[in-house]
Amino acid sequence: MDLAEFDNSPNLVSLFLKRAEARGDAPMLWAKQDGQWVSISWAEAARRVCLLADSLRRLGLEPGDRVLIVAENRPEWCLADLAIMAAGCVTVPTYTTNTTRDHVHILENSGARAAIVSSAKLAKVLLPAIVQTDMCRHVIAMEAPAPMQGGTFAMYDWDEMLTGDPQQARADVEARLVCMERDHLACIIYTSGTGGAPRGVRQHHGMLLSNVAGAARIIHEDFGWADDETFLSFLPLSHAYEHTGGQFLPIGLGAQIYYAEGLDKLAANIEETRPTIMVVVPRLFEVLRTRIIKQIEKQGGTAKRLLDAALGLAARKERGERRLTDRFLEFALEHTLRPKVRAKFGGRMKAMVSGGAPLNPEIGTFFDAMGLTLLQGYGQTEAGPVISCNRPAAGVKFDTVGPPLRGVDVRIAEDGEILVQGELVMSGYWQNEAASANVLKFETGSGTWLHTGDIGHFDDRGRICITDRKKDMIVNDKGDNISPQKVESMLTLQPEIAQAMVSGDRRPYIVGLIVPDAEWAQQWADARGKSANVAELQNDSDFRSAVRTAVDRVNEHLSVIEKVRRFEFADEPFAIENEEMTPSLKIRRHKLRERYGPRLAALYKG
Repeated sequence: MDLAEFDNSPNLVSLFLKRAEARGDAPMLWAKQDGQWVSISWAEAARRVCLLADSLRRLGLEPGDRVLIVAENRPEWCLADLAIMAAGCVTVPTYTTNTTRDHVHILENSGARAAIVSSAKLAKVLLPAIVQTDMCRHVIAMEAPAPMQGGTFAMYDWDEMLTGDPQQARADVEARLVCMERDHLACIIYTSGTGGAPRGVRQHHGMLLSNVAGAARIIHEDFGWADDETFLSFLPLSHAYEHTGGQFLPIGLGAQIYYAEGLDKLAANIEETRPTIMVVVPRLFEVLRTRIIKQIEKQGGTAKRLLDAALGLAARKERGERRLTDRFLEFALEHTLRPKVRAKFGGRMKAMVSGGAPLNPEIGTFFDAMGLTLLQGYGQTEAGPVISCNRPAAGVKFDTVGPPLRGVDVRIAEDGEILVQGELVMSGYWQNEAASANVLKFETGSGTWLHTGDIGHFDDRGRICITDRKKDMIVNDKGDNISPQKVESMLTLQPEIAQAMVSGDRRPYIVGLIVPDAEWAQQWADARGKSANVAELQNDSDFRSAVRTAVDRVNEHLSVIEKVRRFEFADEPFAIENEEMTPSLKIRRHKLRERYGPRLAALYKG
């Protein structure tokens, strides 16, 4: 593999077509059909991409037009993404968990003229938004949706869009690619902002290519690139991390991509597909760690003793300690426990790269003990998204996120904020100059820097250590970004709720801290002949149910990841006097966490 190709490639489509020429009839994309893994070759993928691109142009789409993708991970997602770009258009990925209201915002903000949707279930949520906005003129369906009345858009069948003259389609694409440069817009990925409404990150071709180049260099130099590199894709492709690391990185490497059947079958899919590299989130590791420990403890005896010995060895390694007996222990583990654990991961795993959310160092130590290489990366959608990643050559330390990728400049501001510069930095938010100016700041003599909102420092080996976050964004244990202000503002619109704070950082779901509206609470209590004393009402099951009804009303308009699953009452209103609000009446999250942290943590138990 020539690493210079990533630096010299003018755009993502050209890189894909070059890989397709070299790989030919070798398998590229895999998916389960009727219980069997079925592949699409590189040559066939290129043929379909070019045909679909030409069909999009025949619909009247022009360079720069935005096209939504609403689909679960599958080969068609990749083909659609590449075809949109090959048509000179811009991909707008959306989450399958989006509500109709979410789609309305993205349609209106992006001005998308077309959408590609996979299933009738997803179309049922998308089509009302298209009707409401009346901007999207073309909808391409992979599966026929249920008939819908109204709307000025036209429906097209996916298979029909793949017809035409393959040679002419390829020639048309090649002609368009001549004018497609690295600074041209490739996609707009929407990520929730602290103000509530998702913001569209403008990702250009060079941004993703530079990310792929940096990641490919780590694989090539630290692990050695092989002709049969295999990825298993299961994180949402609408997430920048999977879009770059789980799609364009394997394309750049000429690797195969298997699409998992779902989280419930992920463990089985890993054993079946035997991936060499996986892009993952911390939550998966937590689940797998628990499962492995339970299996070993169930065996008891020697297996349990080996587990304890392995964990002790990994802990010493992390601290830089070494015992005389450790070499013999390593030998024993490599011939007993570790091969069995590796087999559960297919037996070929070179590295699992964790990103999207912070990784508990204890998790990293555990998998190191099991003989699996776990690397933690760091980044954000505004940076392609990978800024840095642990790598064996620099020494893996699980409380760091490794050194910056090649071509990435990172510096620490006076207040400790991590600043980033390089081709990987976005060109700004789509139609949001104010938000762009807030994070992309020009400094005389050093150019424009991305202000990440994260606080950190470099260790003595040049690895980034993240210690805090300036921004309030919640990142759950799966790496999804959730705007707390959006959820809180919707909660406080309910007559029953005066104030609210939601929490869920590194957690599986969102929980809330609620201050009931005093006037509503008084009326509710009077109508039932009950005391309006706050402490007494908090323990009243009927009162709690009434507030739960209000929370459920809000949940109906939230996506799956945003829903408030459980809540607790605050002891008193948030106020300036108790330091739980600022003079400008913003809630002080750190103060509320100090006071109510244990109570909120208890909502995740039982």
